[in-house]
Amino acid sequence: MNITTASISLLFTFLLAISTVAANHGVFNVKYKFADDQQRSLSVLKAHDYRRQMSLITGVDLPLGGTGRPDSVGLYYAKIGIGTPSKDYYLQVDTGTDMMWVNCIQCKECPTRSNLGMDLMLYNIKDSSSGKLVPCDQEVCKEINGGLLTGCARNTNDSCPYLEIYGDGSSTAGYFVKDVVLFDQVSGDLKTDSANGSVIFGCGARQSGDLSYTNEEALDGILGFGKANYSMISQLSSSGKVKKKFAHCLNGVNGGGIFAIGHVVQPKVNTTPLLPDQPHYSVNMTAVQIGHTFLNLSTDASEQGDKKGTIIDSGTTLAYLPDGIYQPLVYKIISQQPDLKVQTLHDEYTCFQYSGSVDDGFPNVTFYFENGLSLKVYPHDYLFLSEGFWCIGWQNSGMQSRDSKNMTLLGDLVLSNKLVFYDLENQVIGWTEYNCSSSIKVRDERTGTVHLVGSHLISSSYGQNTNLVTILFPIVLLLMLIY
Repeated sequence: MNITTASISLLFTFLLAISTVAANHGVFNVKYKFADDQQRSLSVLKAHDYRRQMSLITGVDLPLGGTGRPDSVGLYYAKIGIGTPSKDYYLQVDTGTDMMWVNCIQCKECPTRSNLGMDLMLYNIKDSSSGKLVPCDQEVCKEINGGLLTGCARNTNDSCPYLEIYGDGSSTAGYFVKDVVLFDQVSGDLKTDSANGSVIFGCGARQSGDLSYTNEEALDGILGFGKANYSMISQLSSSGKVKKKFAHCLNGVNGGGIFAIGHVVQPKVNTTPLLPDQPHYSVNMTAVQIGHTFLNLSTDASEQGDKKGTIIDSGTTLAYLPDGIYQPLVYKIISQQPDLKVQTLHDEYTCFQYSGSVDDGFPNVTFYFENGLSLKVYPHDYLFLSEGFWCIGWQNSGMQSRDSKNMTLLGDLVLSNKLVFYDLENQVIGWTEYNCSSSIKVRDERTGTVHLVGSHLISSSYGQNTNLVTILFPIVLLLMLIY
């Protein structure tokens, strides 16, 4: 993210004119709850822990829609309730973004309609009795903006601004609010009750690029599941409601998929270490195999994002490889069929006509990582149809902007049809091939119960039909929130 001091100052000045909030401050006398030695007995402490655990959210079931295919929607999105009374919002699910944000009532460039089949909503803090502005002197504001902003004195009522610029040049700017997020809590096999929690998120007052009203496949915002302390997973974890573990299974066949926070019992996955001190979910790639041929990475290792590793990102549709890997990989794919007439479509995709089975005619691509973990990508995953041509989804990151130049990033093209597990407590990540339209088993670590989770579907008629169990191709976004 490229943010200059001048940009922050201008944004801050702009946002001060939008809203302010009166902040009440006080001093609290803090006492240890179990000050008496007798009260500190193991039985009392155990009872206290049990009462605390009983208040934890054990599971949240959210519908998921979309697909990561470039020839279709090109993203995955979830339906979530925000505010009191709750209103529904549709947000892109993104592990490469930290911040959750929604379009807000002040925004003039925000989309109000979408071709994805849902009505879009502009959040208005005045319509929610539980909504509060976040002052600029709060810790989360200082963390996001790199310290206390110029012009923000401590103990003031000025709101906290934000500005985020994405790799494709689009941007969102606004201010932070805190409000209740409503979930359907899993209460048993295929059963749910209502649950909620307070979350800090961005209120978008100005959008540009693909986030603006010009995007025909627009959504209400982004649901960030990145590594920062202000991401959705970090906020839920710091509140003591969840363990810092989650998994997703993105369905590349029918769309939608599974998203779970907590301990997934089935399927099991092997893992590889996350690289330390990196802003994204990055791992060390050790080899690339195309068919039966291994690429020589000895001279290409330095091109993997300046040794920042391989980024795993559900918010990116395609897969980006440094030039030293991209060129031989594409050459090997094309050379499987010597008679192909290759051409470029849309100024970026290498395409060709082919009438046979792509899985029979082209090689698998397999990535290898530390601890022997591998990730296989089939031709039907990395090839997609456009205007009667088969196009290659691999992209050359050596041709990207400076911030993205020569990075290795694996998006939905690679991650679809696999259960990807993020264990932030042990700093590992892993995956396994899986049918993402089937069910998973998740254990409630408080009770030891294993829940079988069913499926739901966000369709174009979702608002008129809430009996989702009867849909032919059901799809789930499940957040299992466990202690």
